[in-house]
Amino acid sequence: MKLTVVGGGSTYTPELIDGFARLRDTLPIEELVLVDPAAERLELVGGLARRIFAKQGHPGRIVTTADLDAGVDGADAVLLQLRVGGQAAREQDETWPLECGCVGQETTGAGGLAKALRTVPVVLDIAERVRRANPRAWIIDFTNPVGIVTRALLQAGHRAVGLCNVAIGFQRKFAKLLGVAPADVHLAHVGLNHLTWETGVRLGGPEGENALPKLLAEHGEAIADDLHLPRPLLDRLGVVPSYYLRYYYAHDEVVRELRTKPSRAAEVAAMERELLTMYGDPALDEKPALLAKRGGAYYSEAAVDLAAALLGGGGSPYQVVNAFNKGTLPFLPDDAVIEVQAAVGPTGPAPLPVPELDPLFSGLIANVTAYEDLALEAALRGGRDRVFRALLAHPLIGQYAYADALTDQLIAHNREHLAWA
Repeated sequence: MKLTVVGGGSTYTPELIDGFARLRDTLPIEELVLVDPAAERLELVGGLARRIFAKQGHPGRIVTTADLDAGVDGADAVLLQLRVGGQAAREQDETWPLECGCVGQETTGAGGLAKALRTVPVVLDIAERVRRANPRAWIIDFTNPVGIVTRALLQAGHRAVGLCNVAIGFQRKFAKLLGVAPADVHLAHVGLNHLTWETGVRLGGPEGENALPKLLAEHGEAIADDLHLPRPLLDRLGVVPSYYLRYYYAHDEVVRELRTKPSRAAEVAAMERELLTMYGDPALDEKPALLAKRGGAYYSEAAVDLAAALLGGGGSPYQVVNAFNKGTLPFLPDDAVIEVQAAVGPTGPAPLPVPELDPLFSGLIANVTAYEDLALEAALRGGRDRVFRALLAHPLIGQYAYADALTDQLIAHNREHLAWA
């Protein structure tokens, strides 16, 4: 089996390598190719990756290359984890929206739209080259904004599935609180990427006992603290929202916080410099503890599970993925991309049925889906008016004066990445 990671020079990659090494019986990789144009980073990450495989006795071969076409040639699966513009572009995404009093964040709001506009054309070009190399290859997208990027891939006819680590993070956290194995926790996870709620926590499978009331009653305070939301809100909602719902439920509070501290991009950039220094140590043969602060917890386990299921070698029967709606949420079009539990196998994901949602949740999902429609149109076709329409539709913006100003800012800060600007 050959697996290729595009964006293999990322400081995330040793987390992925560690998972591949530990879970080699689930996903027996013979050749792992790390593709990245940043030669110096790739050399450091590739060296550590080989040492991790060697230490854990993994027999697979690790290849590094800047040549995308060579890297994806013959790959059974291609994992996308790229960041167009790097941390410098992320820094911009997180700062200029604050000038209008809007959340500055890399996956939602105006910053998220900027990232989508930079990313979608690049990903579609990569996907076409993957298809030419092997039409049967699966593309696993971990590149944000995952929902919009996955929809672009699927609408272009690619064999693609979107992946996020939010659900597996909740699964692991809830399993620990309940004193059970993670595999025994089945989340009733529903929504869009970075706009999801856990409406149930089933033990043993989709039809198992719902432990969510017990979790909220006995551990609600701890869960709320992790989400930086008040405990009474969780009790009133009766569900556990993802951390990203804080941008909607406490927008003005978050803006005030963001204006008084360094951006997350600045923190990550500093962390990356330290990590790359560590990766250059020839004695280092395991992922360093600092990597846990970089983000992407349990990413490797989720990626291995999904790749194994898609390639027919195993993996969990049910997994949270981003896939076409296909009637799962009846208030959305079939070609919307939703994030839900699905049965996953070699033919792809099949979303499980979802009970009727409270309008409090379905209304926001519908609103953000409309924004994502417009965002994808802007990413594919360009144009100032399309950018404005997407920003005006976003519930975190919504006012024409803000949308106008943010449109100008977005184009000014991203002109080098926008072929039409």
